[in-house]
Amino acid sequence: MADKRVYFFGGGKAEGNAKMKELLGGKGANLAEMTKLGVPVPPGFTIATKVCSEYNKSKGKWPAGLEQEVDKNLAKLEKAMDAKLGDPNKPLLVSVRSGAAVSMPGMMDTVLNLGLNDDVIEGIIEKTGNPRFAYDIYRRFIDMFGDVVMGCGHEHFEAVIHAAKVKAGVDLDNELSAEQLADVVTKYKAVYKKHVGEMFPQDGKTQLTHAINAVFGSWNIARAVKYRELNNITGLLGTAVNVQAMVFGNMGTDCGTGVCFTRNPSNGKKEFYGEFLMNAQGEDVVAGIRTPVPLKKLAKVMPKAYKQLTALMTRLEKHYKDMQDMEFTIQNKVLYILQTRTGKR
Repeated sequence: MADKRVYFFGGGKAEGNAKMKELLGGKGANLAEMTKLGVPVPPGFTIATKVCSEYNKSKGKWPAGLEQEVDKNLAKLEKAMDAKLGDPNKPLLVSVRSGAAVSMPGMMDTVLNLGLNDDVIEGIIEKTGNPRFAYDIYRRFIDMFGDVVMGCGHEHFEAVIHAAKVKAGVDLDNELSAEQLADVVTKYKAVYKKHVGEMFPQDGKTQLTHAINAVFGSWNIARAVKYRELNNITGLLGTAVNVQAMVFGNMGTDCGTGVCFTRNPSNGKKEFYGEFLMNAQGEDVVAGIRTPVPLKKLAKVMPKAYKQLTALMTRLEKHYKDMQDMEFTIQNKVLYILQTRTGKR
C-alpha cells in the first residue's frame, strides 16, 4: 500500500475514507466516504496529494508507475460506467478537479467534459438526439481546457461567444441554437490553434494527462500561494486530483444543478438552504451567468429529487456531525451528489 498513488471509488466501494484527507484531499476523502455510505456519487478515482509534491519537485515529470496506475483505474471507471474515453458509441466524459486537505475554494483548477472530440460529439448527438446539448458541452470544454490547461485566456473565447450572441440578437448563452453553437465550436478551435500553436487535441488520454498536470501545476499559481499565505495554511503536500465520471445538469428540462447547505450559513438556522438552476452546468450557478432559484422551489419542480436530496442532507450532517456544504446535479431526474464539505459560516 505504501507506494499506492491512485484510489478508486464507485459502486458502493471505495479505497479511501473521510480520515484520509492528508492523502486524498478533502474532496477525495469525502467522495470515498459518501460512496461507502451508499450516497449516489458518480464513480472515479483520486490521485494522492503526495504525487503533486513529487510532480512539482521533478519539474513536471510523473513519478515512475503513475501512468500505469492511472490507466488501470481509468479502465475500472470505464467498466463501472459501461463507457470508454474517446468511444463515440459509448463515450465516457470525466471531470478533473483539484482537492487539497484544506478547502481552498476557487483557487485551483477544474476541467469539465473531458473526453470530447469531433467523433464523440457525433456519437452524443446520435445518443441524446440533442445537438444543442452536445455543442454546448464541447464549446465549454474547449474554453476550459484552453484556458485552464494550455494558458489560452478565457477572454479570447468570451469574445467569440459574445459576437455570436450579438449576431443572433440574444442575451444569454442558452438562447443560441445548435447551429449557432456548432459555429462557436469551430471558431473556438481556431482561437485555440492561434494561441496554443497546435490543433485542439482529439485524443482523450492526451487531454487527461494535460489536465492532471494542470491541476498539479495550479498548486503553485500565484493566487493559490497567496491564499495559503493569507489563511496560514502550511505543511500540505499539495493537491490531490479527482477524476470523476461526468453527470449532466444541462441535458434538458429534466436536468439541473445546484449548491446546498444543511443549515442557513448566515444565521445557523436549521433549514435547507441553497440555490439551483434547471438545464445548467455547475459553473453557471457560481458564475452568475443566469440567476439561480432558491432551493425550496425544487420541491415544486422535482418533488422526488427534492425529497431525496433533503434526506441525504440530513443524513450527511448527522454523519459528519457538522453543517455540510454540498453540490448536486440532476440528470434526467436522477440525483447525484458531487461533493460535500464542512460549510463555511
